[in-house]
Amino acid sequence: MAYQPRAPNHTSGSDENESNRRLYNPYQDLRLPAKTLYNLPTSPEFLFQEEAIAQRRSWGENLTYYTGIGYLAGATVGAAKGLGTGVKSIERTDTLKLKINRILNGSGHAGRQVGNRCGVLGLMFAGLESGMVAFRETDDSINSVVAGLGTGVLYKAAAGPRSAVVAGAIGGVVAGLAVTGKQVLKRYVPI
Repeated sequence: MAYQPRAPNHTSGSDENESNRRLYNPYQDLRLPAKTLYNLPTSPEFLFQEEAIAQRRSWGENLTYYTGIGYLAGATVGAAKGLGTGVKSIERTDTLKLKINRILNGSGHAGRQVGNRCGVLGLMFAGLESGMVAFRETDDSINSVVAGLGTGVLYKAAAGPRSAVVAGAIGGVVAGLAVTGKQVLKRYVPI
């Protein structure tokens, strides 16, 4: 019970008056059961019916997703690579602060480089895949494989035609393996 100040000269009669008092509860008249307050829907809510029919992310969501995943994965791998480089560059005469600085600089430098490259690859892949879906008006694995092929070709186009073709083939194979792996997981792994 909360503190309630009393008069300095109280008698037993004032105790009876205080026993008739109660604390103010601002929620007493709401009468909402606690169960309905947190009974949230389990399915996604859509503003328009067309959004509920679509079983695929929009091109903007796709672009954001692949770019973000690419950058995050690339930055993580690059930071691990930079950690190894930073540890190798430590000299015996370095102080603890200098050792930590070398490791952090190596991780940050390599993490940024690899993260940016993978983010750009994700951006190009998402744009090409969404373009293929819009052009073909179907959503299947061919779109992903062609988008991977096109991403590799565009990424290495400045290095010459031979490098572009090799990178395109690698991109197509990687996208094909990713699509196949996703289908295998859907079929054999209960989620």
